[in-house]
Amino acid sequence: MVKYGHDVYPGHVVTAAVEQRLDATFAALADPTRRAIVARLAAGDATVNELAEPFALSLPGISKHLKVLERSGLISRRRQAQFRPCHLERPALDAAVDWIEANRRLWSERFDKLDDHLRTLQAPSNGDPDD
Repeated sequence: MVKYGHDVYPGHVVTAAVEQRLDATFAALADPTRRAIVARLAAGDATVNELAEPFALSLPGISKHLKVLERSGLISRRRQAQFRPCHLERPALDAAVDWIEANRRLWSERFDKLDDHLRTLQAPSNGDPDD
């Protein structure tokens, strides 16, 4: 388990499983084709053929991308008659968004503190030669 410092997740312990899921999520989203597939699935479930339509890729090429997304937990596929529609698993995406938001807040706070410190350093002195 990884224990984060007080600045990121106060008293929060992140298990290795959570870390692995985040790693898999960010690795899957590193590819622009997979990001586009996720964006399309945000609008609703779709078949492999529907997902392949806008890309200049073969169906096996799209299937490889779908397998990466499925292994990361970002999508699932279920059988529906002769079709296997893909479904966006929002909780997996939400976990990544939560991690990003927590870190965004942390860095925003740190930059605000740095701005305050720099303003203090740049403030005009009161005329004291020792300043």
